[in-house]
Amino acid sequence: MADPRSPVTRGRPPSLFPLFAALDSLPGVGPKSLESFAQMGVTRPRDLILTLPHSGVSRRRITALAQAQPPENVTIALTVQRHHPPTARGRPWRVHCSDGTGDLQLVFFHARADWIQQQLPPGQRRVVSGKIELFDNQRQIVHPDHIGTDADPLPPEFEPVYPLSGRLTQGVVQRATQAALQRVPQIAEWIDPALLAREGWPDWQAALAQAHAPGSVADLSPASPARARLAYDELLAHQLTLALVRRDRRRRAGQVNRGDGALRAKVLAGLPWPPTGAQTRAVAEIEADMAQPHRMNRLVQGDVGAGKTLVAFLSLLIAVEAGGQGAMMAPTEVLARQHFRALEPLARLAGVRIEVLTGRDRGDARANILTDLAEGRIDILVGTHAVIQKTVNFADLRLAVIDEQHRFGVAQRMELAAKGGGAPPDMMVMTATPIPRSLALAQYGDMDLSVLDEKPPGRQPITTIALPDRRLDDVVARLRSALDGGARAYWVCPLVEESEKVDLTAAEARFQALRAIFGDEVRLVHGQMPAEERDAAMSDFSAGRARLLVATTVIEVGVDVPEATIMVIERAESFGLAQLHQLRGRVGRGTGASSCLLIYQEPLSETGRRRLQILRETEDGFRIAEEDMAMRGAGDVIGTAQSGLPRFRIADLERQAGLMTLARQDAQTFLQHDPQMAGERGQAVRFLLWLMEQDKAIRLLGAG
Repeated sequence: MADPRSPVTRGRPPSLFPLFAALDSLPGVGPKSLESFAQMGVTRPRDLILTLPHSGVSRRRITALAQAQPPENVTIALTVQRHHPPTARGRPWRVHCSDGTGDLQLVFFHARADWIQQQLPPGQRRVVSGKIELFDNQRQIVHPDHIGTDADPLPPEFEPVYPLSGRLTQGVVQRATQAALQRVPQIAEWIDPALLAREGWPDWQAALAQAHAPGSVADLSPASPARARLAYDELLAHQLTLALVRRDRRRRAGQVNRGDGALRAKVLAGLPWPPTGAQTRAVAEIEADMAQPHRMNRLVQGDVGAGKTLVAFLSLLIAVEAGGQGAMMAPTEVLARQHFRALEPLARLAGVRIEVLTGRDRGDARANILTDLAEGRIDILVGTHAVIQKTVNFADLRLAVIDEQHRFGVAQRMELAAKGGGAPPDMMVMTATPIPRSLALAQYGDMDLSVLDEKPPGRQPITTIALPDRRLDDVVARLRSALDGGARAYWVCPLVEESEKVDLTAAEARFQALRAIFGDEVRLVHGQMPAEERDAAMSDFSAGRARLLVATTVIEVGVDVPEATIMVIERAESFGLAQLHQLRGRVGRGTGASSCLLIYQEPLSETGRRRLQILRETEDGFRIAEEDMAMRGAGDVIGTAQSGLPRFRIADLERQAGLMTLARQDAQTFLQHDPQMAGERGQAVRFLLWLMEQDKAIRLLGAG
């Protein structure tokens, strides 16, 4: 909740005050209900109107008990005949009723005698609604949902069911929600009338009313007109905020970095094959950004083996061509040195000087690098967190590239940006984790996005095979033959050491077992090892001093050993799809035929079977990411790679990806036509931003 003293809150339109009042201003909401609502994240009437029913109960209205088809929910008028109080502790109170042609019992457990007798006086007619069932061949309803008289409103034939927490009941939530809906003000429309007509969406007030009063199961679908419109509203407010943040960043002074292309031409001429269309497009987008007088802030997202490193190097050369320097920061020393080895031949082609700096560099070599960097004799510096240490100074840093950006905090990215001295350098961040487009727009919508969705022609296809763990001996035998022939292989396990999950193979135990078979050819790496030991094991594997590397998912991204052609993943069904795809991507990076063996434990669940089947069908990381999201949900998928996914109350990113794209396009178009939201529709859009609590957008508009 926004600070009530903040300028943002003080400027809220008065028509919204009732929706932002205390929740206990609604009828039936007391101290205990407040606590339960708070557990759901509902603290004001505004939260309540945006909390939609998640399901519904059909209640068929019948005039005679003979029409009932147990078990089903019915509404029927009955005459109360007599009460049967419990005969022993723990027994229910039964009320015998009749419709004149048949009988039915109402059953209550732990009910107060005075309440039951008041609600159901003998001889009186009552309208009852609930689930009618047969028990000992007698019709009964246990704890009716509704008890009323003929004068009371009938329960709806399709009744919404809301999420609950604590001691909340459906009755309390429904009454509070209806009262909150009465506070919704009449407002101008913020959606383009052409879009409303094209999609068949109702206006905002009507959409809220329909969403809270579904007439059937179809009305609960995200595709229903009312829900789709409300989801779009939520996504539009979010995308407007991100668009305003992008605009604000672009207004900040940056450096114009315009290269002549000479250095890049030398590199491209020396490549064994031309860049892909996606690489060419990404570099063109970056070049256009860097030539602007504002600071670039771009995310480069690429599938495994899509060639992000080349894109990064060509971008760094733009900075050098413009007369400045470039820096590339990686999360680990192994990855930093790997990048340096890959880029050094390209730097020789271009005739530029590249160096690597890590936390372990000491003595004269480090001192010389720091001196040459500060005096401009180093064009490109690759390194770890060591790059942002206070002793590291650039002569003229123009571009900062951050690889595997989710491994760095905001403060670390800001420290690298501060190395520019004067105007901040352009910023480019990269991730090798394919993310569904809807999630990328939700999480990185404040950045410009380049997607590498093609693979260079040199990448080898990977044969993917799934085998049950009862064939482990066969796998080891095949592995022995491959290693004897000079191959190098990874063996990935889900845990480091034995734990309470005794059925999951431990990396330590598998390492010992394989070492007994293959001797000194085996190394072990996992996240709990000291960095020096981990780097030494990786170096041995990279150099060929070891041929088999047993590992956990610490090798999931960034590890590049072109000679490795075999990936064995044990208990593959316990990994997520995106993780499996990243692990498989560690092979197929050289010229040798590569294979990935997915070893699973029987019996496989349906989800596990589907996951392994998808891996066998495709190597397209973006398709895999979409399938992963469909199977696990947006929150789980994003949690495997990055955090920061916004929480939407209505929008469903798994099933409404198209709405996110539409909202982004509409937000951009709207701001082009009305940059300060000063027009009639602009004022309505401001109302939407207030309603959706997009405080950052409101502050930026106020500043503009």
